[in-house]
Amino acid sequence: MSADVARRIALGAQGFADARPTGVPTRAHLRRVLSRVKLIQIDSVNVATRAHYMPVFSRLGAYPAALIDNAAWSTKSRERLLVEYWAHEASLVPVEDWPLLHSGAKRRGWWHKYSALAAKSGLVDEIVAVVAESGPIGAGAIEKALLGSSVRDTKNWGWNWSEVKQMCEYLFGNGVLTTGTRRSFERLYDLTERVVPADVLARKVDADEGARELTARAASALGVATETDLRDYYRLPPERSRQAVAELVEAGVLEPVAVHGWGAPAYRDTAARVPRRITGRALLCPFDPLIWERARTERLFDFRYRIEIYVPAARRVHGYYVFPFLLDGHLVARVDLKSDRAGGVLLVQASHAEPGVDIGHVAAELAAELRVMAEWQGLTDVVTRPSGDLAHALSVALAR
Repeated sequence: MSADVARRIALGAQGFADARPTGVPTRAHLRRVLSRVKLIQIDSVNVATRAHYMPVFSRLGAYPAALIDNAAWSTKSRERLLVEYWAHEASLVPVEDWPLLHSGAKRRGWWHKYSALAAKSGLVDEIVAVVAESGPIGAGAIEKALLGSSVRDTKNWGWNWSEVKQMCEYLFGNGVLTTGTRRSFERLYDLTERVVPADVLARKVDADEGARELTARAASALGVATETDLRDYYRLPPERSRQAVAELVEAGVLEPVAVHGWGAPAYRDTAARVPRRITGRALLCPFDPLIWERARTERLFDFRYRIEIYVPAARRVHGYYVFPFLLDGHLVARVDLKSDRAGGVLLVQASHAEPGVDIGHVAAELAAELRVMAEWQGLTDVVTRPSGDLAHALSVALAR
């Protein structure tokens, strides 16, 4: 197939062929997005907006943030659609996918480095007892309950976690605890059995079935993909991924294809449709599933994208927290965004156009989408700084 067809299949699979709601988006619209993307990555960076809110905005437009909050962290089990776990990275996943992620299909996670500490510290049973009595509860409050006062100090700041926090994450990784809710983005732990329904917890899936099911979900979300693309979606180990792909080909779920310009064989989800054209616009956060695998983004869109948060300011090319701009099926620009909440404005710190685009048209569409994003966040204006080759045209478009 041509690269253009592959790109349209991928965009359709991710929900960008679906029209945005004309009214206020509802829980039904959220379910539709989840049926496309399968999972939403969580990240702590809050420069523009937290990463887990943005993919839904990119597909639905302005929506009530409570849709995500209730689906992910409501203490009322009947409202709970999502649960936290390590899927791609830290992610929100449908509750019913819990058995697949605990089937053994995925690699042993980084939390297993705490196994020796868990065995000798005696903290595990004590933490579980505190959570059982008081959860949902944060790690600091657990420390206080166990030790009489929180032992957190500068030595335990950031990623230099206390032993209690390490054990909480160990129990989270092993599925004993999960996130009951969040408070100002702090994870409050609860017993998994109080969050995930009993019938879901009772479902047992072996590692091979888990790998097949997760790979099939990845294929549905990607539309057309290489084996490494499929593997990356849920971070499966290579041997399990290759076996799952082969079995899904044999079952007729995947179809081997060659995509012009791709250096590796690809596989098409046989249920994927090919949209005749993709229209509309969307700002994409760095952790959007359409673009989080950077090599795939380059193959699909001829768009080299890197997140530059950890690059020294003087060496950044496009900015600190850069959102690619999708317009009519192409990535046509990128903007470095910051929500200045004290000033009440969405700040465009830099804006760059891709080669060969119609600058005036791109600036007008981007300005319109930035206004929607600002209003969605409760900000009153969009302010652009004179950095980047799109900045002048964007400033003019915003002034209209």
